[in-house]
Amino acid sequence: MRKLVEMGLGLGGESMMRKAFVTGSSGFIGFHLCRQLLAEGWDVMGIDAMTDYYDVALKERRQAILSQSGQFRVINDRIELPGLLHDLMAEFRPDAVIHLAAQAGVRHSIDNPESYVEANLIGTFRLLEAIRAVPPKHSLLASTSSVYGANTDMPYAETQKADTQMSFYAATKKANEAMAHSYAHLYDLPITMFRFFTVYGPWGRPDMAPIKFTKAILNGDPIDVYNHGDMRRDFTYIDDLVAGIIGLIDAVPARPTNTADIAAGDSLSPVAPYRLVNIGNSESVALTDFIAAIEAATGKTAIRNLMPMQPGDVPATWADATLLQHLTGHRPKTPVTEGVAQFVAWYRDYFRV
Repeated sequence: MRKLVEMGLGLGGESMMRKAFVTGSSGFIGFHLCRQLLAEGWDVMGIDAMTDYYDVALKERRQAILSQSGQFRVINDRIELPGLLHDLMAEFRPDAVIHLAAQAGVRHSIDNPESYVEANLIGTFRLLEAIRAVPPKHSLLASTSSVYGANTDMPYAETQKADTQMSFYAATKKANEAMAHSYAHLYDLPITMFRFFTVYGPWGRPDMAPIKFTKAILNGDPIDVYNHGDMRRDFTYIDDLVAGIIGLIDAVPARPTNTADIAAGDSLSPVAPYRLVNIGNSESVALTDFIAAIEAATGKTAIRNLMPMQPGDVPATWADATLLQHLTGHRPKTPVTEGVAQFVAWYRDYFRV
């Protein structure tokens, strides 16, 4: 409880606002999600370890923007710490928990797999224990399109079998799905796992292609284009992802009472209040077209350094977002040209180029 008292929460009365507890709140997705929740009138508590996987200054800027709201408070600590999440949630009593904290990156999971065990496996276990002790109305946990692995039947649907992960990062996320399902079943906890697809936009991570490509193109440096450019991704603009997550908050899965409760394509578990949902743009775009959009937005031509496929990567992704639209009425739709233009405008402003 020490950290809560230090933040000035005290032990006072309950807020009338809806409350969201967001892990990874200073990350790329967490920042955008918290900002939108605050704009919609939520009371938000965030937690972020502020690790140095990439420039901490970017995380600090995001956190400073969120902290301008009187309805946002944050704890800078690791979710893996025993008892921390339990204590925070016991005081805050959130209506919704959105779990975004994770060690990200496909290629980094080859170089430093232990960090993925700590953050993604142990950290998610701590989160599940906390929601078991202090159950919110709905818990939403981030997974990834990478769990589809070697699947080639596209677009990817939530009901497809996904047992051929190509990276350790993807394997930890698939393990998170299995862990969450067991807790949903054993303790009757409504849980939605959302699988997101190649998210990009302002305030994105520096290790991701949009910033790396934009920086190199503006500087006149070559960009590494893997698989000799024969790659396709379902690029999803950050605002669309956030709208999808928020829309799912009130789409609370219920434990089925019989097989008739499970509609075709719904991905609802037959034994638990648990569901998988894709959040993607429903369009598989060639990497060369994504690069062309950056070229158009910057007014400069990329120098392409064609490279072989990287270990752990997949040649294509493509989401079937039918279930998301059915549950929320929302379907991501921002065209790559529009999203990239907004990203490049932010990049020029933030980095003063």
